[in-house]
Amino acid sequence: MRARLGILLAQQSVLIRAVVTKNKPAAMLAVSPKGTVPVLIIDQPQCGEVPYQNIAIIDESIDIMLWALRINDPQNLLQAEDSSNLESMLELIRKNDQQFKPDLEVYKLAKRFHKESEVQDRQHCEGFVAELERKLESSDYLMGDQASLADYALLPFVRQFARVDRKWYLQSPYPRLRDWLNRHLQMPLFTKAMAKYPLWLECHETFLLGRN
Repeated sequence: MRARLGILLAQQSVLIRAVVTKNKPAAMLAVSPKGTVPVLIIDQPQCGEVPYQNIAIIDESIDIMLWALRINDPQNLLQAEDSSNLESMLELIRKNDQQFKPDLEVYKLAKRFHKESEVQDRQHCEGFVAELERKLESSDYLMGDQASLADYALLPFVRQFARVDRKWYLQSPYPRLRDWLNRHLQMPLFTKAMAKYPLWLECHETFLLGRN
């Protein structure tokens, strides 16, 4: 989701091979042995070259966003006029990835399996959620009055948090975050990024995301 958003926001286009991690194609593992998605292949080998030997691979979603937006950033999501802004965004994204995301996975499992620790696990997530709520007290977006890389990089994970216990979330003390999330989810961009594609191993077809 994060990688797709970055590509669409940058008005780039890529060919998609949809996979599930329980059944990873050999070609995917050949270029990225860690076996996680997404995997972006930037250059295909020329005729006569050894497959996958000299191609560029990006297999972290935030790095794909940065790659795309450094090519084209029509909404100035990287706020290029001030490099310190990007550092602040990346710090918030690292906190999301290293702290909130693992806590979120624990919370999701607790809800799914009706564990007694569900409330406590949710509270672990709320420290970061409350931080985002505070950021939105003085502006419409996480880094100020305009959308930035941080908003779109965190969007998929805040959405997941909101869906774990919808009833609780809707009455939770985070009204500004709810408004922020709803505004993003209503965008045509989000619907386009959420599109489902037939699995590569079943149809052996690639599909175009974005356009030139």
